[in-house]
Amino acid sequence: MASDAPLEGVLVVDKPQGPTSHDVVACVRRATGIRKVGHLGTLDPMATGVLPVAIGRATRLAPWLTSAPKQYRAVITLGRVTDSYDITGAEVGGALTLNPRALAPSADAIADALDGFLGETEQLPPPVSAKKVDGVRAYRLARRQQPVDLKPVPVRVDELSLLSVDAWKIKCRIRSSSGFYVRALAHDLGQRLGCGGCLEALTRETHGRFTLADAVPLAEIVDDEAARHEIRSRLTTRLMRLDTLLPELPAVQVTDAGARRARHGNALRPADLTDGPLSGSTPAIRVLDSDGHLLCLAKPATGGHLQPQLVLATIVRE
Repeated sequence: MASDAPLEGVLVVDKPQGPTSHDVVACVRRATGIRKVGHLGTLDPMATGVLPVAIGRATRLAPWLTSAPKQYRAVITLGRVTDSYDITGAEVGGALTLNPRALAPSADAIADALDGFLGETEQLPPPVSAKKVDGVRAYRLARRQQPVDLKPVPVRVDELSLLSVDAWKIKCRIRSSSGFYVRALAHDLGQRLGCGGCLEALTRETHGRFTLADAVPLAEIVDDEAARHEIRSRLTTRLMRLDTLLPELPAVQVTDAGARRARHGNALRPADLTDGPLSGSTPAIRVLDSDGHLLCLAKPATGGHLQPQLVLATIVRE
């Protein structure tokens, strides 16, 4: 991508401990001078790792990108319970709180308990979370010491590996669906073991196709007006362009006439497709022009037509 091209796509940030996800977004806005910026899935201030940030028209793809599965590496402290389900909260119970000399659960017991979280389950989100209760964020109610009546939500855990056990501290790796709370896992694991538990550290290793190998350290995204052109040029080389996003969705290429119809949101006819219609079931199809640029996302319609649902290309005046 040329340095004078629009800065848009997804920038994967390696978030350190401390800043909120919104802090990271604000940092990217200041460094790039672009207002249309948004993250693709909250990381708690204590958490580190992959935080994809959408810039420009890529923000319109957020509903498709945020729902991707995630992979985490976690440190869980057993024997202690906090009101936030992580180490930053106030301690409210746990085996070590009652008896500092309590015996830690065995590695076999921990492994057996973790196995119970695999597959399709329902998870009760932490009371200190961004879930809404009657339109109000749960964490706001918790801070006001008001009742937080959250409902269990369906989640899926594809992998849950126990990496190490050191007395009351365990390390594990989790691959889960979007919407899964590792803090809730730490709390629920402690409940199953009968000793309590909370999350001590968390690193998000992957978010869909975005990995730590793709990530730019937040320290490299600085608010320096004098060096803004240099920063933009550097970030441009790390940016994942619109055309490379959502590779898991099938793609069709359109003729020049089809590209004009796609830009206006008009239905695409079989004659507008250079490759012919796709067969099979798919939630959406990427529509590309003759240069491979993403024009829109479309859904199959009757008669081999495609109906644009999300138009990304700008209208070209001829």
